[in-house]
Amino acid sequence: MGAEQSAVEEVRTTVDVDRPWALAAVAVFWGWLLLRWTNDYLLPDSLAVPQDQPFVPARPFTATAEGLRGLASDFGLFGLPFDLLAGAFGFAAGAIPSLPSLARGAWLTIILTVAGIAFGFVLAVPLSVARVYGGRGLRWLSLSYTELIRGTPLLAQLFVLYFGTSLTGVVRVLPGVGQGFVPGSAVIVAILGFTLNSAAYQAEYIRSALESVDTGQLTAARAIGLSKVEGIRYVVLPQGLRYAIPGWSNELVYLIKYSSLAAFITVRELFFRTEEIANATFRYTELFVLAALFYLALVVSASMLMNRVEERTALPGIGGRGR
Repeated sequence: MGAEQSAVEEVRTTVDVDRPWALAAVAVFWGWLLLRWTNDYLLPDSLAVPQDQPFVPARPFTATAEGLRGLASDFGLFGLPFDLLAGAFGFAAGAIPSLPSLARGAWLTIILTVAGIAFGFVLAVPLSVARVYGGRGLRWLSLSYTELIRGTPLLAQLFVLYFGTSLTGVVRVLPGVGQGFVPGSAVIVAILGFTLNSAAYQAEYIRSALESVDTGQLTAARAIGLSKVEGIRYVVLPQGLRYAIPGWSNELVYLIKYSSLAAFITVRELFFRTEEIANATFRYTELFVLAALFYLALVVSASMLMNRVEERTALPGIGGRGR
């Protein structure tokens, strides 16, 4: 037992030490993001910085960039380092004014991602169980759903839900929609679309994981008096779900990136706000590079989180990390 615990601790130490720069960058990103959200959503107006005003003014960065460009011009061929620094400060000067809006967009991106994968999991478990242990009819229904969803583009699914059905009108008239912290109808439709899409992919990950569990486990559960449903719930699923964690990591990353498709049904998430500001300021390079950095930070954060979940749930003999 001591050797097994030592092996697990060694894996955890390796994961934490191998990426110190990533950990530092993620910590800075989330520290700023949480501070921005606290300022915009929780602090009273008398204490908060205005929502559209950044914490740091852009003017010093602009002045520094201009000074460095002057030095680069004076040094001629040897002024390349100053020119590169000027570009970095110029990028910062162009990006800083848009940070408050992008922070609000990132909030909605995270809501879409978390809601989509969480609600999708609720649908994915019965779909996968029906595919592995259900009768012929249940297997056919589960297979038809997963193949339909996985075989059609997510953007087409969002368009059908938002423009091709009456769902938007039904959601819009529900009490509280679009008021306070309750999202608007477009956000709710987007969450539904991501939920249905994610459920199909998660169902396949879980199905594969369930099939990785030895069939004798369910037989043993039945032998001690558990019903088939109880054996699946208490014996097979706890083991199988551990095998599915790498697939969930992939699905979480997928949803973070493809949440940008919600912009096409008027959801003001990170990509929508980036494009909106870029169209108004014509600073397309700075804005889309900045948005890419936001998505990268979210993806790295999700990967680290899922690595931690995998380590914490690893058991000896179940999955590779607990051995």
